[in-house]
Amino acid sequence: MVPSEMYGSMVFNDSVMRQRLPHDTYRQLKRILESGGSLDRSIADIVANAMKDWALEKGATHFTHWFQPMTGITAEKHEAFINPTGDSVIMEFSGKELIKGENDASSFPSGGLRATFEARGYTAWDPTSYAFIKDKTLCIPTAFCSYTGEALDKKTPLLRSMELINRHALRVLELLGVKAQRVQAMVGAEQEYFLIDRAAYEKRPDLIYTGRTLIGHRPSKGQELDDHFLGTLKTRVSAFMRELDEELWMLGIPAKTCHNEAAPAQHELACVYESVNVAVDHNQLIMEIMKKIANRHGMVCLLHEKPFDGVNGSGKHNNWSLQTDTGRNLLDPGDNPAENLVFLLMLCAVIQAVDDYQDLLRISVASAGNDHRLGGNEAPPAIMSMYLGDDMSALLRSIASGTSYNPDHEYINSGVGTLSRVTKDNTDRNRTSPFAFTGNKFEFRSVGSSLSISDANVVLNTAVADRLSEFASRLKGAQNIKTEVYRLVCETVRDHSRILYNGNNYSSEWTKEAARRGLLNLANTVDALSEFTSAKNVALFTRHGIFSETEMISRREVMLESYAKVVNIEAHTLCDMVNKDILPALFGYCGELTNLCKAKSDIGLPAGAEKKLLQKLSPLTDDIYQSLDALEEQIALASQDGVTSSSVQAFAEKVLPCMDSLRIFVDSAEALTDSRRWPYPGYGELLSSVHE
Repeated sequence: MVPSEMYGSMVFNDSVMRQRLPHDTYRQLKRILESGGSLDRSIADIVANAMKDWALEKGATHFTHWFQPMTGITAEKHEAFINPTGDSVIMEFSGKELIKGENDASSFPSGGLRATFEARGYTAWDPTSYAFIKDKTLCIPTAFCSYTGEALDKKTPLLRSMELINRHALRVLELLGVKAQRVQAMVGAEQEYFLIDRAAYEKRPDLIYTGRTLIGHRPSKGQELDDHFLGTLKTRVSAFMRELDEELWMLGIPAKTCHNEAAPAQHELACVYESVNVAVDHNQLIMEIMKKIANRHGMVCLLHEKPFDGVNGSGKHNNWSLQTDTGRNLLDPGDNPAENLVFLLMLCAVIQAVDDYQDLLRISVASAGNDHRLGGNEAPPAIMSMYLGDDMSALLRSIASGTSYNPDHEYINSGVGTLSRVTKDNTDRNRTSPFAFTGNKFEFRSVGSSLSISDANVVLNTAVADRLSEFASRLKGAQNIKTEVYRLVCETVRDHSRILYNGNNYSSEWTKEAARRGLLNLANTVDALSEFTSAKNVALFTRHGIFSETEMISRREVMLESYAKVVNIEAHTLCDMVNKDILPALFGYCGELTNLCKAKSDIGLPAGAEKKLLQKLSPLTDDIYQSLDALEEQIALASQDGVTSSSVQAFAEKVLPCMDSLRIFVDSAEALTDSRRWPYPGYGELLSSVHE
């Protein structure tokens, strides 16, 4: 099957609905999707029956309400279409079953919103994201809320934020004389990941239980030669990527680009821009399907942000823009950005939003895994800043100072006459910036590879909409719209320039400069989450109906609990590996060296190399034992009162440093130990196992 025939073949999309629904029903459904509103039960029954017939023809036997709880992954409970009638069955699917489902809300993280005896939760169909078939199951994208209406998922606040930014962007556009019926946040996500051989993976308890290597001596060759990035795909990886593309295309996921990334065994997949809600759903599917297909090829897909120490970790770049229903990108500067009032207002709204709510952006990418990646000279630092590039920076300065702005259209001079001239973009790329303008969109580079992109986009949509709301109010009362726009630009430059930085975000000088500017440096998840329920953040979300204060508190508790549990699992896994495998291996090897020294001494030979190696390895073994003892003590102290604010702080400030100290000694011992005696596959084997 060619890609054009394959694409969307397992999706109940617009073309399928047009073919299978009665004309009036299709029109009513489209009108509801475009203007908002709820489905009439009679319409829902017709849609459900058509959806069921289509799914059965595709081989589906079950349906599920597919949702995204606060675990960050997806959930589904399968129901068969069958309905027994005596000795036979009929296949049924009603509008009621399509629109609403019921699940046990107490069994998912809720941060205290749901008690064990308050189990009822509801899933509600999201018709803006098409149903699809996966593993012979009709999957219906849904929101998930509690019996009392609180959001228990990642989708509900995202949908709220989409309605919010649509409303206030339209207010601004109307005042500027731009015709549009709808404005959508558009997102293209880049997904980074590692592929390793399954046989090697299964010998590493740390990878199995935590997704990252808790120990591992660095190999003699890592990524120093930059020979993996965009290199030729190896056979197994290429086969994996081909099958991945095909399965994603059948689900209507616009997978566009795939290539080798910077680190050995690291790769990337990028999708074409979609509505943010659909992009979030599709990225969740991408992560799930990557793992499934890797398994078919005898590999494992690692989505942890830092699976290997000493090589680049993995992120998920969130490319965000705003687009009208007419296809106009509101962040496109156009040929004359100095006169493009829409672009200038949108640019200023984003600048102000990022500056005012830099803490929320940091929180939106906070996790135990991402803490290992941010600020590691491979990813943006935890300090939020914006990169505009020289051209856009000059534009803002010229408006603020009242000087002329006359950019030249420059070309790349390759020095080769037969090559076509290449026009320079209006910005370069700053790979060290957390939030960079890249021509007609913003690239939020801090999102972790395993995270849902929903949280980041909820913050972006809400914060930018908040600024647009204020802008609309000011423009409505202005005597001269153009003058007011330029006044807003001047105020943005005056009051928010601290967030703009075009330099090297990895440098120590920037850390000092950021502190001088008053920018936040929330180095870890625990520090970041302390800012989540600040007065200004609660005011933002409650003012616009994205979260209630109770919902915010619950989400903070869910994230803190998750952090503590992740670190606790890692710490216990490391202790088990050292106790059960590493120390016995070292005792055995040291004993062998001791016997060898004694045997040489017995026959009158000096124990030279053997003795020197033993003199290095034996003290290391003692250091490992003592560090292990210290780690176990800190785990016990952090765990003694359950998950509390103090225990979470203890995991961050006491347990993790003890794990790092223990790792240093273990990795040093690995470098000195006979590889036949070391109990686990080393980094060299793990990173090269599928790239032969």
